[in-house]
Amino acid sequence: MDNQLTNISIPTILEIGEGVLTKLESFLLEHKLYEVVIFFDDFSYEQFSKHLQESFLTVDLTAIKLSPSMDIHDLISKAFELGNVDAVISIGGGAVVDYGKYVSYVRKFPFISMPTSASNDGFASSNCSIHINGKKTTVPAKVPFGVIVDLTVIRQAPDRFIFAGIGDLMSNITALYDWDYENQKGVSTINAFAAMISKKAVNSFVRTPMEDIKATIFLKELVSSMTMGGVATVISGNSAPISGSEHLISHALDQIAKEPQMHGIQVGIATYIMAKVQNHRAERITKVFDRTGFFEYCATLPLRKDEFSQAIDLAPTIKPNRYTYLHNEQSQREAKRVVNEDPLLIDLFS
Repeated sequence: MDNQLTNISIPTILEIGEGVLTKLESFLLEHKLYEVVIFFDDFSYEQFSKHLQESFLTVDLTAIKLSPSMDIHDLISKAFELGNVDAVISIGGGAVVDYGKYVSYVRKFPFISMPTSASNDGFASSNCSIHINGKKTTVPAKVPFGVIVDLTVIRQAPDRFIFAGIGDLMSNITALYDWDYENQKGVSTINAFAAMISKKAVNSFVRTPMEDIKATIFLKELVSSMTMGGVATVISGNSAPISGSEHLISHALDQIAKEPQMHGIQVGIATYIMAKVQNHRAERITKVFDRTGFFEYCATLPLRKDEFSQAIDLAPTIKPNRYTYLHNEQSQREAKRVVNEDPLLIDLFS
């Protein structure tokens, strides 16, 4: 049988560092992108649009501020309002990045992702989350042509965004264990290279000095590792390398919680729960969350024990085609026992 090669898309432009936003035009010219549309959210438009429009000398820039409440129909309309451009760029939070990613996917334009916070790994992944008929839904897109992250901008975001990113990245540990469990049950097949990339990403991060979450070395490692996780999903063709039972708990909380928290915060707490259930690297996860201040921040939030228990019950229905630890009734019971009896969680939950 002939050897089969897998062709995958990875970012052509990858710039993570201090002050890289000021070099945006030079990156575009280097890759012969002369006419671009930049999508902003409210914050990024106020902070950066005027400066970029005034500083661009050669590239033709069209700045567009997008509403935070757009759905799939709005995005398709917006996509076909655009003329032919060389690239679409999104500067801002997760929503506007997903909007730009989807518009680019619809029109087959190269997409450049420029997140203003490090709250989750969506800025580098191959799918996006948008509203369809009033429900937030994960839909396919493409991995960005470019990922440009200005650490000076990331550092200015409130600490909660960094904590959310830490929680989202650490979930690679439990997600990979779920993927292996699915493979053992014959429900899924592991892509060894994607699993390796995801594991290397989180293992590199946990070795990073954690005394200061605003330090350049810490932020660069966090963003780089999340970018690697995004590439792992492209290799595998699904989200399994970075998303397992802990993400199902978070998605369930989004549906039932009176006050849902940031995605990465919910995922981080659920990662701790599932690591206890899996009996796998729970001590390492606890150390990272302690050293970075993740748990200390979570203690300030209105987290409800009963809602996490309900979310554990609901979680398997979120993705019934998967078979994570939470799709096993015994593991479900163990997860709820952890929620109700674990000393650390008792201090966090109301």
